[in-house]
Amino acid sequence: MTPDARIAATIELLTEIGDTDRPAEAAVQAFFRSRRYVGSKDRADIAERIYRLLRHHARLGWWLERVGVEDGPRSRVAAELVLGEGLTADEAAGRFEGGRYAPAPLTGDERRLVAALDGQPLDHVEMAVKVLHECPDWAADQFGAFGPDDFGWELRALLQPAPFDLRVNEVKADRDGILDALRRDGIAVEPTPYSPLGLRVSGRPPLAGHRLYRAGVIEVQDEGSQLVALLTDARPGQQVVDFCAGAGGKALALGACMQGKGRVVASDVHAGRLSRAKERLHRSGLDNIETRLLRSERDPWISRQKGKFDRVLVDVPCSGSGTWRRHPDARWRPVDLPALTELQGRILAGAARLVRPDGRLVYSTCTLLAAENQDVVGAFLADHPEFESESVTEIWRQVLGGECPAYGAPRPDLLLTPARHGTDGFYVAALRRRSDAG
Repeated sequence: MTPDARIAATIELLTEIGDTDRPAEAAVQAFFRSRRYVGSKDRADIAERIYRLLRHHARLGWWLERVGVEDGPRSRVAAELVLGEGLTADEAAGRFEGGRYAPAPLTGDERRLVAALDGQPLDHVEMAVKVLHECPDWAADQFGAFGPDDFGWELRALLQPAPFDLRVNEVKADRDGILDALRRDGIAVEPTPYSPLGLRVSGRPPLAGHRLYRAGVIEVQDEGSQLVALLTDARPGQQVVDFCAGAGGKALALGACMQGKGRVVASDVHAGRLSRAKERLHRSGLDNIETRLLRSERDPWISRQKGKFDRVLVDVPCSGSGTWRRHPDARWRPVDLPALTELQGRILAGAARLVRPDGRLVYSTCTLLAAENQDVVGAFLADHPEFESESVTEIWRQVLGGECPAYGAPRPDLLLTPARHGTDGFYVAALRRRSDAG
């Protein structure tokens, strides 16, 4: 494809993303699936530009309003060429030449736009802090709890592309051996700083067809997600539930921690996600993991299994603010935070029924917001005196060794953030059912 054709494809894809409720990642995949003729380099260029546009969403909108030009895919792409990619007004206009595969020539307003933006920075001193850091209104007060310095630091980190992390399946291989094998294959990779099973890959090599991936030796999993599974401290022979298993990433990690011994139940209310989990489970070679579809957090199965499990991991549905690096469009989806936290509390209470006396309940989210983290756990403990907090710092020392990289003042729970730890944003709280609880 010519550079102009790539711009035309970017405008078309951005239009499709705006016209659908699907996440941008799914829309991008569907777009390229229906256009097999688009080469790998062209796909990479178009996708990179799309995600850059999504990361610059609020700031581009601010500029369009300032210049007085109608907001739309064409105007956003034209503005991005100047503000984000540093093209001059004439160079940007040259990408809209109206050829066979090129976008139609710029309109009068669009020419006025690129002329007004020529030489301007994307960030402007008159932008509100929320605009500058691409923070939606519904989350601004929550992020404000980080304090004036960390507010900007954390939000800026969420505007950077996410790293590409892998987890080594310890049942099949050790990390050092896989590190050497991937490097021999020309893949630039380093150990992750915290997870003893993690590898961080440079760039985005196509690993889905790699022999180690097909054999279930490596799985794509952010280091933060790996740490959540490790801190659950599932041991061989135990009975374990991954209560909101999704596509099974943490269930796989739990099963491997248990060396394939004992029982892991990967449960979820979404059949499609569990179906994807089954594919990954087959590839992993682990036979101690089973899937279970639940109707809700009050499914009858929970009553029948009450008090039978040593570990219950509850990675609840959340706003996903800790994953905005991967899903920059997610920050602009409407979020009813009170309704979401109420659901999180119900799910946590439902899962808690499965925990045996002296067993551990692990509450986890991929959000940085206290309303979904500390507040939910605090409300649960107030209503469930049979549970008490455990120190995640102490669990870290026992399971991973060394000092836990805590955020802020000492607390029993743990918050991992992109700015401080380089992981996705993850929250982990460990709660123990008292041994004398009925």
